[in-house]
Amino acid sequence: MKYLGIFILVLALVIGILPQFTECKGMLELANGLTTHMKCHWTAMAELGMAIPLAAAGVLLFLSKRKETRQYLSVVGAILGIIVVLLPTTLIGVCANEMMTCRNLMFPALVLCGILVVAACVVLFAASLRMDEPGA
Repeated sequence: MKYLGIFILVLALVIGILPQFTECKGMLELANGLTTHMKCHWTAMAELGMAIPLAAAGVLLFLSKRKETRQYLSVVGAILGIIVVLLPTTLIGVCANEMMTCRNLMFPALVLCGILVVAACVVLFAASLRMDEPGA
């Protein structure tokens, strides 16, 4: 079960790297003439921020031997996975145009990766409940 930590690490890398290549490169022109980045850019930056602690949790889950440590890290990982799903769906969002790359690739990939992270953390938590404590 500790190899699920590596799986979470790989998902964290996908969560951090994929949005950087699938965000829209265009800028939005505001009513006052200024320009700003599209919503998918800010989602990509936020997902990078989620990927770093998620990757750390994956490494620590792989390296940890104590039952309680795995339980706590699984809870943290599940919370981060939920936030990964919420960022493109409700918190920030992606472009509304169905033809944009962020809508067709980034959005479903992030939702799928977030759901897989939550599922892996739930499995790790359940497995850690049955785990025997190593001898001291």
